[in-house]
Amino acid sequence: MVKNILVIKHGSFGDIIQINGCLRDIREHYSKYKIYILTTPVFNNYFSKCPFVDEVILDKRKSRWNFIYLYRLKQLFTQYKFERVFDLQNSYRTEFYRKYLSSSEWISSRTILRLNETKEDFDKKSILERFKIQLSRAKIDTKFSEKPQVSWMVDNDFQISSEIKKNYTVLFPFCSPKHHQKIWPYYEELISKLKSKLSDMDIVIAPGPEEIKAARKYNVKLCLHNNQPTNFFQLAKLLIGAKYVISNDTGPAHLAAHLGCRGLALFGGHTSPEKVSIETGSFLSISSKNISNISVEEVLDKIDSHL
Repeated sequence: MVKNILVIKHGSFGDIIQINGCLRDIREHYSKYKIYILTTPVFNNYFSKCPFVDEVILDKRKSRWNFIYLYRLKQLFTQYKFERVFDLQNSYRTEFYRKYLSSSEWISSRTILRLNETKEDFDKKSILERFKIQLSRAKIDTKFSEKPQVSWMVDNDFQISSEIKKNYTVLFPFCSPKHHQKIWPYYEELISKLKSKLSDMDIVIAPGPEEIKAARKYNVKLCLHNNQPTNFFQLAKLLIGAKYVISNDTGPAHLAAHLGCRGLALFGGHTSPEKVSIETGSFLSISSKNISNISVEEVLDKIDSHL
């Protein structure tokens, strides 16, 4: 009888990118097990194609007062008899699931704490370091937990428009509507100066579903698919071919970083590049308590020194 393992990760896109190393480590450790992931509907297609996962279970994250929904979720935990649950969301919601819905061994940032550790101190570590500790204390060999494995995402069948030069830089000037504090306000000026300095290079924006109208206001080329936003896999294809990537702290920035792209992420005081583990040998960052204090000249100097 095949045994089952469950991984929990609800989102966001950047968070989903970050767990790919953990998923590979779990997959390799439990090679003869069936691995399920509990996630939100928006990531159903994503995880359905992920090579480290066998099945997707959707969690609509309904109210804790929705007892019918919680009862059905509890039935799922009971039905699959998960030998272990790897809670990579580590939220109050998933802690509630641990306490009231599941009897499986639960591996979370709370359950792996040692006697001299507090959750508050543990959460001060970088996100990938926390994941590595979480898995290693569950006796998982963590070869990849700090190195998210996302090359599988590249849709090699996606054809980038012939209107975009082969030599191009990708910008991500937007953010989730609830995170306006992450937006660097000088992309228009940056675009103008990049065009002057790099006349042989196209500047490209790949807008999300609610960003097409705003993206058209910039003097750039848009990367779309049938006049619609690219999906996660098409976006990966665009990024892997980019000369450079410049972004706010967004999911696409994390994807670019862990694809090995050269690039630069801009941070305000909402968090730090170290905390979200975005820097690599190729992907750099600039941060300031007030993101508006990062000047265009500072960004251009960083790009010049990097390239």
